[in-house]
Amino acid sequence: MHFDFVDRELERSPNHIRTVKLVTRSEEYLQDHFATFPVLPGVFMLESLVQAASRLVQDRAGAQRLVLGGVRSLKYGRFVRPGDALVVTVELAKELGECSWEFKGQGLRVESGAGAAVDPDAVAVSGRFVLRTLRA
Repeated sequence: MHFDFVDRELERSPNHIRTVKLVTRSEEYLQDHFATFPVLPGVFMLESLVQAASRLVQDRAGAQRLVLGGVRSLKYGRFVRPGDALVVTVELAKELGECSWEFKGQGLRVESGAGAAVDPDAVAVSGRFVLRTLRA
């Protein structure tokens, strides 16, 4: 099963990307997480950072598949509920060589009805992580 956690790219440069994931009530994983208080699971918040970073370095990786190589300093803050959006910003922190990259990422919750205003105190997820090409 594949979930896409990038609905739209908002901006992009060679070392920076900003994307958005709109969380809807029809998302399959919300049925069980949690039935009376549905929220975007933390692992999927991390996956949204990873998918944004993958888009950022896909040209550098070529046709090779990218995988998560490690995570540091991961912190969770606000819940992201159906109707909210997760605005993800990822920056390339360092090229590690041998087709590996370290990133710094953050996901901000934009509440439904808040328009396009992003509250910098609404951090849902932040941390550093490494992507590398899949080694056979």
